[in-house]
Amino acid sequence: MRVPRREYADGPLLLPSRSPDRSPGRFPTGSRSFPGRFPVSEISVTTSMYSVGMSTSERLIESTRDLLWERGYVGTSPKAILERAGAGQGSMYHHFKGKQDLALAAIRRTAEELLATTGALLDGPGTPYERIRAYLLRERDVLRGCPIGRLTMDPDIVADEALRAPVDETLGRVRAQLARVVEEGVEQGQFPPGLDGEEIAATILATVQGGYVLARASGSPAAFDTGVRGLLSLLSPR
Repeated sequence: MRVPRREYADGPLLLPSRSPDRSPGRFPTGSRSFPGRFPVSEISVTTSMYSVGMSTSERLIESTRDLLWERGYVGTSPKAILERAGAGQGSMYHHFKGKQDLALAAIRRTAEELLATTGALLDGPGTPYERIRAYLLRERDVLRGCPIGRLTMDPDIVADEALRAPVDETLGRVRAQLARVVEEGVEQGQFPPGLDGEEIAATILATVQGGYVLARASGSPAAFDTGVRGLLSLLSPR
């Protein structure tokens, strides 16, 4: 079966050209037998949008990550997770304590990837300004929003201390990385003396997260791009 490619902010995923419930060769559940074949109850056929080489637990985490980004916590039902992961009934509770435990693993995975991407840019080559510019101009799926930042607008995640903690920690670590680069730029004379690294880092993060909101509200990434250009003009070394 030929599968199309679809690009996500986290990387390419392979999607089946038909929904899992309508895939050719998928048998209905039950114990009915066919001549010369195993009983249907002994046949396990799963169709997933993720790599065939992924373990069941990995597919569950990846499907939960995507669903949290798309639908939020309440909209991410166990049934939807299992269907997207191509996992059988009971798989979630075999690998995780329940939906909250799986959601926590998914949020932590997303946080790890975001921090790795941010760190690669802010710790990469170039002057402090060039590294901040690279962070602000990196490729993003602006209209989908930040996979971590959007969780702060989910009342069920904000109300759950265990789920909210990695979100807060991740944004705090990004802010700390930005502050360090700004302070480095002040020491090198690239930014004005007396510039507060923590304040500028908070401004940068607020511009990015606020830009996502404005872009989603208008249905266009133009608002995000405008905010980034304005901030870069203010930070540009004179």
